[in-house]
Amino acid sequence: MDSVSFDRAAEFYDRTRALDPQTMEAILTLVAPELRGRGRCLEIGIGTGRIALPLHEAGVPTAGVDLSRPMLDKLVAKAGGRMPFPVAVGDATVLPFADASFGAGLGCHILHLIPRWEAAVDELLRVVRPGGILLLDIGGLNWEPDEVETRFSQEAGLDRPRYVGLESPQALDDKLAAAGAKARRLPPIPRRSSRPVRERLESIEQNLYSWTWGMPDEVRLRAVDAVRTWALERFGSLEVPLTRETTIVWRAYDLPGVSPGRTYQP
Repeated sequence: MDSVSFDRAAEFYDRTRALDPQTMEAILTLVAPELRGRGRCLEIGIGTGRIALPLHEAGVPTAGVDLSRPMLDKLVAKAGGRMPFPVAVGDATVLPFADASFGAGLGCHILHLIPRWEAAVDELLRVVRPGGILLLDIGGLNWEPDEVETRFSQEAGLDRPRYVGLESPQALDDKLAAAGAKARRLPPIPRRSSRPVRERLESIEQNLYSWTWGMPDEVRLRAVDAVRTWALERFGSLEVPLTRETTIVWRAYDLPGVSPGRTYQP
């Protein structure tokens, strides 16, 4: 099974995955100090630059790689039409960079989309210098599905199939511990979002989320229709706000060795 490419999502990714300014500021406050002073940071699965562009603007030297050229084209467009930092079309499991090229590695909501996620981690370990750091947000592995998603999964006969790659935070910790990395769980960032049930169902119906892309259209649409009927009985209206409480958790992995030019205290 191949890694999931987001070519189809380039036109709607930022609209459907945007972070509110308060949450983004909390992420920058948490992540940027971990990266400053280490040299250039490589983000795998950089996409449209949702995380990388704000980090770049915050003074973190950045580079990126992504399978999807359309997503990278959006990044360039958001940066005013010029490449803001080095980016490459490439596979996270076979990075097109020399050993020890970077001072840090970054991945946000990416490892669960890579069947050979262990190879992607090995590649990060190869291209990040000794004494560097990996910062990884494993996304939905930290979250519980909302009522609509749970009901949709039941109607579609799913058992959380979205995770074609990493399925367990512990597996990631174990993998990096075997490489001598010291794990730290950075302070969690709470996030609260609210959308009408109607909008949530429309997003699934329009196939905007990667966890439904491998599903036959007829199965997805039939399940949405069933959930729409259920939701009217459950909530009385599709305009009822569906509130979701989630927690953003960044995991830091301090790599063994001494990074030149930096004295780092975890």
